[in-house]
Amino acid sequence: MLLDWCTQNRKPLIYASSAATYGDGSQGFKDEDTPEALARLKPVNAYGWSKHFVDRRIARLRARKEPLPPQILGLKFFNVFGPNEYHKGAMQSAIAKNYPNVAKGGAIRLFRSTHPFYPDGGQCRDFVWVGDTVDVMLWLQARPAISGLLNIGSGQARSWLDLAKAMFVAADKDPTIEFVEMPAEISAGYQNFTQADIGKLRGLGYDKPMTSLEDGIRDYVSNYLAKDDPYL
Repeated sequence: MLLDWCTQNRKPLIYASSAATYGDGSQGFKDEDTPEALARLKPVNAYGWSKHFVDRRIARLRARKEPLPPQILGLKFFNVFGPNEYHKGAMQSAIAKNYPNVAKGGAIRLFRSTHPFYPDGGQCRDFVWVGDTVDVMLWLQARPAISGLLNIGSGQARSWLDLAKAMFVAADKDPTIEFVEMPAEISAGYQNFTQADIGKLRGLGYDKPMTSLEDGIRDYVSNYLAKDDPYL
C-alpha cells in the first residue's frame, strides 16, 4: 500500500532492507538488484525473508518497467549500533546490552562457535556506526536520481571478540569474556560472517570514510552510554 501511494503521488520511498537477506553468505554480499541476482539469495531466517520479499517484488516491477516512485531505495543495513536504540529491548546492539554490566566490572558473554571455520567469538559481522548510516541516508536523499538496492555497512567484517575488547577499552575495564552455548533456535539461522560490499555506494560518489569499530564504540560509550542522559 505504501509503495502504491508513493508511486501514485510521486513521492520518494526509502525503506530498510537488511543484511539478513544474504543468508549464509555463500552468494556473497554484493547489492545487485536484478531479479536474477536476488533469486540466488536464500535468507536463513524469517526476518531476512520478510525483507527479501519486498526487494524481489520491487526488482520485478522495475524489470517489467511498471510505475514506481520517482526515487525508490532499499537500504541493506548491516549491524548498526549507536545512541537512541534503547527501546529495542533484546534487539539492541550487543554494545548497548552489555555496557551496564561491563561498567560494573562484569563479563561479556559470547556464543561458542558452531562452525569449524570460526573459533569461539571469531564469528564476524559488519558493525556500522549509526552516524555513518544517517550521513549516507541524508546524502542519498539529496540525490533523488539514485534508486535501487544499496548496502549500508562499514565494508569491514570484525569479530565479536574485537567488539568485546573494544568495549572494555572504552569503559577502561579489564577484559573478562565468557563463552556460552548457542541456543538451538538461534544456531539454525545464525550468520557466521557478514561484510558489506560498498563498492556500489562508492561508485555513486559517496567518499566519506566509515567510522572504525573502535572509534564508534569509544564515541558511543564516552558520549552516550556513560552519561546520565544517553540519548542523542
